[in-house]
Amino acid sequence: MSTATVVGSGPNGLAAAITLARAGISVTVLEATDEPGGGCRSSEMLEPGLIHDHCAAAHPMAIGSSFLTSLDLARHGVRWLLPEIDCVHPLDDGTAGVLYRSVDDTATRMGRDGNRWHALFGYPSEHFDTLSEDITAPLLHVPHHPIQLARFGLPAALPASTIARLFRTEPARALYGGVAAHTFRPLHYPMTAAVGLGIMTAGHRHGWPVVSGGTGSLIRAMTASLAELGGTVHTGVRVANAAQLPDADLTLFDLEPGAVADILGDLLPTRVSRAFAKFRHGPGAFKVDFAVDSGVPWTNPNAHRAGTVHLGGTYAEVAATERQIHAGAMPAQPFVLVGQQYLADPQRSAGNIHPLWTYAHVPFGYSGDATEAIIGQIERFAPGFRERIIGMAVRSTTEMSAYNANYVGGDIMTGAKDIRQLVFGPRISLGPYSLGTPGMYICSAATPPGPGAHGMCGVHAANAALKHLR
Repeated sequence: MSTATVVGSGPNGLAAAITLARAGISVTVLEATDEPGGGCRSSEMLEPGLIHDHCAAAHPMAIGSSFLTSLDLARHGVRWLLPEIDCVHPLDDGTAGVLYRSVDDTATRMGRDGNRWHALFGYPSEHFDTLSEDITAPLLHVPHHPIQLARFGLPAALPASTIARLFRTEPARALYGGVAAHTFRPLHYPMTAAVGLGIMTAGHRHGWPVVSGGTGSLIRAMTASLAELGGTVHTGVRVANAAQLPDADLTLFDLEPGAVADILGDLLPTRVSRAFAKFRHGPGAFKVDFAVDSGVPWTNPNAHRAGTVHLGGTYAEVAATERQIHAGAMPAQPFVLVGQQYLADPQRSAGNIHPLWTYAHVPFGYSGDATEAIIGQIERFAPGFRERIIGMAVRSTTEMSAYNANYVGGDIMTGAKDIRQLVFGPRISLGPYSLGTPGMYICSAATPPGPGAHGMCGVHAANAALKHLR
C-alpha cells in the first residue's frame, strides 16, 4: 500500500488526507499543536458553556463545497445553522446595508440600488452550484462552465472600487465595501472585487451559516471521516526539518510557504526556494472575544438579527482604512468584523451571557493593542456596549501567529491576495501545488482557491499527488 504524510491538520490538510485515503493510500497527519483544526477550532475560552470560534466562524464558501458535501457530515453531528440576516453594515445616521440570503429580499430593501444589486448577483447566485466547480478550482484551468465563469469572472477582475461606483446609495456601497474588504487589500487594486463577489454570491445561494456547537465540530467530523478510512492524526508533533518526516511516497504540507522552505531546505529546487522567499504576507487580524451580558445594544434594529456585523462606516471610510493598514499605519477607527454566531446557534450562550467574536484589520505584524479601537467601533454603533462586557480574551497579531503558525504577522489569509498570488499561489507555475520535488506538495490556503473552511486547496493538492503516484 502506498503511504502519505500530511503536515498540518487545518481543513485543507484534513481534506487532502481524506482524499488520499479514499484512493486507498495509508495516511498519517502530523499536527504541531495539541488539537487538530488550525483556524477552525472552538472552545469555552471565557465562561463555562460559552462557545467561541477561534478564527473561522461564518462559512458561505464551505457549506456548498463539493468536498464537504461529499462527506456525510450530519452523521458526525455537523449541522449548518443560518441567522435570520446574514450581514449588516450600520452607518452613523442609523441606517444600514442589510444582506439577506435571498437576492430578491436584499434588492427589494435597497430602493433605487435594488435593480443593480440583482443584476450583479442574481444570475451567478442562481447558478452558483455549477459555477463553484470553476471558482473553487485553480484559476488556470479549462473551465467546466465557461459562459457562467466569464459572466462572474469579468467583474471579479475589476477593482472593488469600480463595482462600488455602480451603487448610488451609501448603504448599498458600504455593504458591498465591507464584504469586499475581506480581501485585506486596498480596494482600488485590480481583482479586489473577486473575494467579495465570491463570498456574496455563495451567500446568496447558501447563506452565511455557522456550525452547530462551533466550527470545531466540523473538524471533529472530518477527523472521524478520516479515521473511518484508516487514516490517523497525531497531535503534538512539530516537524522542524526534513529528517523528522516519516518515509512516505507522498508528503503534503498544510503550511505557509516559508515554513515549508524551512523544513525542506536544500530538498527544494532553487527556483522554488527563491519563489517562497519572495512570498508576500498581507495585513493582520487583531482578535478580541467578548462575553457580553444581554447581547450588543445596536442602534440599528437589523443588527440585532444579523450573524455578522461589519463596522467601518461609509464605503469611503472602509477604503481609506484598508489603504492605511496596507501602508503599515494603524487607523484610529479600523474596519472591525463582529460575529454573533449565537443568534443562529443559541447553545453557544450561557443563559443571558453571549459570546461575541470580533477582529480588526491591522497592519502586518502590528505590535500595538487594538482592543480599545475595537470596543470604540462597537460603541460607535451600539452605545452602552462597554457596560455589558463581563469578560474578554485578546489575541494580538503575535499571539495569532503563535496560535497558528500559518498566520504569520497575524495574516489569517495565509498570504497577500494580490494578482500573482491569487492566480498562481506561492509561485508562478501551471502546477501550483507541486514543490518541484517528487512526491511533495503544498496544500495550504496559500494555494488556489485560497482561504476558507472549504478544503478545496487540500483536495486539489491531493489529486495532483495522486496523478504523480499513478
